Amino acid sequence: MDLVVLLVVLLSALLQTGWNVLLKLRLDPLSALTLVVLGGGAVALPVALALGPPEPVLWPWMAGSMSAHLAFYGCLVGAYARADLGLVYPVARGGALLMTAAIAILVLHEPVRPIGVAGIALLSASVLVTAWHSRGEATQAAALALALGSGAAVTAFSLIDGTAGRLGSPSVYTAWLFVADAVLVALGLMLWKGTGFFGPVRRHWALALIGGAMLFVSYYLCVWAMTRAPISLVAAVRESSVLFSAGFAVWVLHEKLRPERLLAAVLVVAGVTLIKLH
Repeated sequence: MDLVVLLVVLLSALLQTGWNVLLKLRLDPLSALTLVVLGGGAVALPVALALGPPEPVLWPWMAGSMSAHLAFYGCLVGAYARADLGLVYPVARGGALLMTAAIAILVLHEPVRPIGVAGIALLSASVLVTAWHSRGEATQAAALALALGSGAAVTAFSLIDGTAGRLGSPSVYTAWLFVADAVLVALGLMLWKGTGFFGPVRRHWALALIGGAMLFVSYYLCVWAMTRAPISLVAAVRESSVLFSAGFAVWVLHEKLRPERLLAAVLVVAGVTLIKLH
């Protein structure tokens, strides 16, 4: 993988972790996720208007991605309400990585050499090792199921977005996708919770813009990278966010530092190194 593309994906991974950490700060998961999605739409709107409307060929791909996003948001909020970041994030992203890589390589026949597959395997191991401590906790079963569901949704929109980015402009696609996502989520919440739900949430508009900007930039960088490198490799490197996630979980959320997280860090570095050599 080209060094520039690698650095772009690592930056995307860092930003990806940042907005996930926001879901565990100050607000309940649903309110926090609402802020991030609406904030992302607000940040993307001027970009979308400046770039102009998406090409018609991108419309069905946007619809598919939006559907996967709704499933992802629902599963993620449910999982974060039941377990901590250190469990939910690795399971969700690790499951997504394995599923995305398998489909991209075996079904889409992406040209990935053995060294790239080895890198994917190491990164997969890193995210699964991070969640190993919760393997025997029956009380976490619902959280694990929801985390895996969000991973399946990530797989769906990763493959959709990677394909769409190659069919049209990645920037136009991402900007309008975020605007449409925000509108859809706002309408859905109004029907479900009523307009009163937005009263307490809107007081945190600064948090919404910060988290939304991180989500939007992270997403765009990932879509752009998938137009320059195989989707499976981009998805794998982006899951190095498990390393950033472990750091944030300990230093920001004050979760316990466990040996498996240190082992995961070593696996991340090894996996990214192999993919760089691909």
